[in-house]
Amino acid sequence: MLKIRGLGMAFGRGGRTVQALDGIDLDVDEGEFLCLVGPSGCGKTTLLRIVQGLVEPSAGRVEVFGHAVTGPTSDCGFVFQQDNLYPWRTVLGNVAFGLQLAGWEAGKAATRAREMIALVGLEGYEESLPVELSGGMRQRVNLARALAPDPKVLLMDEPFAALDALTRESMQRELLRIWQGSGKTVLFVTHQIDEAVVLADRVAVLSSRPGRLSGMFEIAINKDRDTAGDVKRTPEFHAAIDAIRDRIEPGSNGNPLRD
Repeated sequence: MLKIRGLGMAFGRGGRTVQALDGIDLDVDEGEFLCLVGPSGCGKTTLLRIVQGLVEPSAGRVEVFGHAVTGPTSDCGFVFQQDNLYPWRTVLGNVAFGLQLAGWEAGKAATRAREMIALVGLEGYEESLPVELSGGMRQRVNLARALAPDPKVLLMDEPFAALDALTRESMQRELLRIWQGSGKTVLFVTHQIDEAVVLADRVAVLSSRPGRLSGMFEIAINKDRDTAGDVKRTPEFHAAIDAIRDRIEPGSNGNPLRD
């Protein structure tokens, strides 16, 4: 459903050209969860922004269900690292806001927003303000807001990076539950290899700048996705991490991915 061909992106900086992405070819199947990992500065976020239509590539093309992406598209929902909630709006108001901007009648927008709030496990917090929520709860609101317009593809740019370890693991489980229930296609950027292995059907590795697709790993473990914690106790989990890390940093000897 998502096809990327010959994607390249170059930026002009200080009188010189910086090649961020070069020759990316990637297919993502409908309903697939694909994670992007790679060194800092390899163009992962830039790739997401191009898929969303926020940035025009220097070369190549992106198609969603056969339609070329030429600008911002409702086919894709974007979940940023920072929740960027409106502090003066309630949870319900934040989730419904984008729908209202898109022309939804207020009552229908509120009904849809309540459904998404319940989906992310925040039923009962509809009238709470962002300042009254924990970091994990705010990201749940962020996710509900992205899901509300019913996009075909969910683009997620390190959405759990600012959370503590326990909250992050809880959000991983919640995301898997929501993904299984919704059937959305997910393209997820993370610096954490273990997070990618827990979440993904496949993990795509980008090289150092300019970002090129340097490896693709099938994650054939824990297909029922019962809990993120169970996966981390299996030998297959650790073997997948080692293989991906070695592709990013050959000969790393188990050193963690540098952020």
